[in-house]
Amino acid sequence: MREGAQLTRAGTSTRYEVFHTDCPARGVVDHVTSRWGIWVLISLRSNDLRFYELRDSIQGISEKMLAQTLRALVQDGLVWREVEPTTPPQVTYGLTEFGQDLGEPLTDLFDRITQQLAPGEASATEQPPAVTSGRPL
Repeated sequence: MREGAQLTRAGTSTRYEVFHTDCPARGVVDHVTSRWGIWVLISLRSNDLRFYELRDSIQGISEKMLAQTLRALVQDGLVWREVEPTTPPQVTYGLTEFGQDLGEPLTDLFDRITQQLAPGEASATEQPPAVTSGRPL
């Protein structure tokens, strides 16, 4: 059984008002750019994964947050979910065509960032060096 809803627009010339609070695209952007959404999409870019495989591929994510993130991405039509009726049920996740379309630029962004980081460069959790305007402090 596969689940997943596709976010569609009425007509090909209709544009969403992305800065309006009622814009349905805002919810999708929020889910994709959430703390864990981007990592789920990147993890699923090459393979369909079962829940525990996905959890193990994303260090630091709790089962609760993974379940919430997957639920939102399935509802947005970015990820499909397949349940095999076994005991216990085996649940597999993968990217829909829409998810693959959105995942490509995210993967490119991630690849560009990692290519620019020198080996051993400071992590995002460390304080970045102070930026000055070129004048002595």
